[in-house]
Amino acid sequence: MFRPAAAPLVALLLSLPGLCRAADADVAALNAALKLPEVFAVMTEEGLGYGRDLEADMFPGSGGARWNDAVAGIYETGRMVDGFSEAFAAALDASDGDVPAMLDFFSSDLGQRIVALEISARRALLDEAVDEASRAKLEEMRETADPRLELIEEFVSTNDLVEANVTGGLNANYAFYLGLADAGALPSAMVEDEIIGEIWGQERDIREETEIWILSYLAMAYAPLTDAEVGEYIDFSETEAGRDLNRALFSGYDTVFEDVSRQLGRAAGAVLAGQDL
Repeated sequence: MFRPAAAPLVALLLSLPGLCRAADADVAALNAALKLPEVFAVMTEEGLGYGRDLEADMFPGSGGARWNDAVAGIYETGRMVDGFSEAFAAALDASDGDVPAMLDFFSSDLGQRIVALEISARRALLDEAVDEASRAKLEEMRETADPRLELIEEFVSTNDLVEANVTGGLNANYAFYLGLADAGALPSAMVEDEIIGEIWGQERDIREETEIWILSYLAMAYAPLTDAEVGEYIDFSETEAGRDLNRALFSGYDTVFEDVSRQLGRAAGAVLAGQDL
């Protein structure tokens, strides 16, 4: 909430459309530098695979075309990009983040290489064999005390990637249960405390899998970078602009995947209940 004394300044800023357009243009340019459509296109493929796994676990062979169509709609790339962009921009605005500084880094040669490497690695991990190889490489790095792993771990710690992803995963799981409840697929006697208890029971497994996935993914993605280049990325992450960007990214991703998870819960619940999707 703005203090009353700040109201005249706020009113002045809101009355200057040129400034608003410039800020909007910077955020749009940052979205482009981060290549969001490409990022979410990979996430769409991940989501379609997750949908197949979910069907196999919850209702083998019963989902059929209607389940596949529902999952495809839920993970539609453009819809996720739109939801992310709105939450991302709102978080940047709330933090008054230095968007030009973020844009300077990610529009640089190094920033663009980082974005491209992250997307390429994530796309490669869609192949189960590549995923297994990346995990084996992580184990090898741990066994040999590879100094590059220490640098990757520093990056992960600086950006709080494990904790933020675990929190996001737990929230997404909660949203999934809410979706099941929306569809009437949970026992009527199941109360919120039981749902939360069930989710917290998954926390250790989620944390372990999250740490392995993040480290193996980043070790593979950043392999072409020098130690100095990874260090430069860490240095940016430690700046106020880097921290604001990280929080805004997670705000956007959490918004998208809580929505996705609740819709998946509703769709899965509808299949279980024999309803039309």
